[in-house]
Amino acid sequence: MADWSTLPAELLHLISQHLPTSTDVLRFRSICTTWRVAIPPPASSAARFPVLPNSGISDSSWGFYLSKRTIYSLQPPFPCQSSWIVKLDRDNPERLHLLNPLDGSQVKSFPSAFPKLFSFFDIRVRELGDEYALQYINFRPTASSIGEAGNLYMEKVAVLNNGSGGFVLLTIHVSGKLVVYKSGDEKWRLIDDFPSPYDDVILWKGKFYAVDNTGRLVVVNTVDLNVSIAAISIFGGDKKLLVDCDGELLAVDMYLSVEPADDLGFNEGLEFYEEFDSFMSERTVKFKVFRLDQEGEKWIEIIDLGDVMLFLGDNCAFSASAAEIFSDKKCRGNCIFFTDQYCNREDEGGLKARSVGLFDLESGSIGPVDSHIGYSKLFWPPPDWVFSPASIEAGMNRMNI
Repeated sequence: MADWSTLPAELLHLISQHLPTSTDVLRFRSICTTWRVAIPPPASSAARFPVLPNSGISDSSWGFYLSKRTIYSLQPPFPCQSSWIVKLDRDNPERLHLLNPLDGSQVKSFPSAFPKLFSFFDIRVRELGDEYALQYINFRPTASSIGEAGNLYMEKVAVLNNGSGGFVLLTIHVSGKLVVYKSGDEKWRLIDDFPSPYDDVILWKGKFYAVDNTGRLVVVNTVDLNVSIAAISIFGGDKKLLVDCDGELLAVDMYLSVEPADDLGFNEGLEFYEEFDSFMSERTVKFKVFRLDQEGEKWIEIIDLGDVMLFLGDNCAFSASAAEIFSDKKCRGNCIFFTDQYCNREDEGGLKARSVGLFDLESGSIGPVDSHIGYSKLFWPPPDWVFSPASIEAGMNRMNI
């Protein structure tokens, strides 16, 4: 049998260059001492990005703080149990923040038995994607106050690292135009192309792409600030979102309906326009999914996603295989998870808050994920195996341990 510990350091280094995520690098280094010595640990993302200027994008703050969050799938140590999907804010390595993977809200209340340590030897961790978020800095930034940045800039941010410590950002301006920032610049730069407001941006295969409200897809050249058509419009729904799915670029078309909120009542003392603005809300009613045909420069509709599940968050979008998430195979793919007012829930203070919805492409059904038992504990609260000794004992019994 071959002794893997004797592989040349040069070969180990070459292999490590093809590992897609920092989690894969950590697992690679844990094989043996020789591999750990040959491969340096992945660079920490904490404090990697400097304070960004507000000039050219916002006049309401001192600047921006760019943070990186990573979405993980934690797979249980025993079969027949579902994975747990989490998002971690790792800007401060001494204090990690656990976030809702889709709406980005911070989890502040934990079960009493919630573990303080997760071992990679007990569970398998897989990175599903990254999210970059811009936070307004509403005061003159100092070294001690940067972590107290204000509200999020509510548009998705695509980031390209150039390998020498520099980076380029692409996001959407409040006007609906695209806006670019390069590390070292003093201001953001608007791209004048504006046939229709842009809905989403993504870094795909090393290039920036953006889709507008009609489904028109463009490739963005951040050097000369020009765009070129990658796919013609599809029109249809109300909002277009981009997802990288196993190397293919998908466009998800979200259809919205403006409806009265169910439980807010009616106040005869308000004028009609005040009543309408106060008690109407947008709700998602269905989705359509399209795949990019690069050669034909067009979108092709997908009727069936097969085993794939799509996740659409406020500042991120990612995909996963149902077979990898649900080891018991009781839950299938061909569905979309999303955040929306459609799935209102009461938070701990009794107030209405956005929650997670589930859309089934085959049946067209849509509703709160909480009504689907198999999917309900993908996010929060976590599945029982995370903190329940009884669940662990049951798993050991099934494996005759």
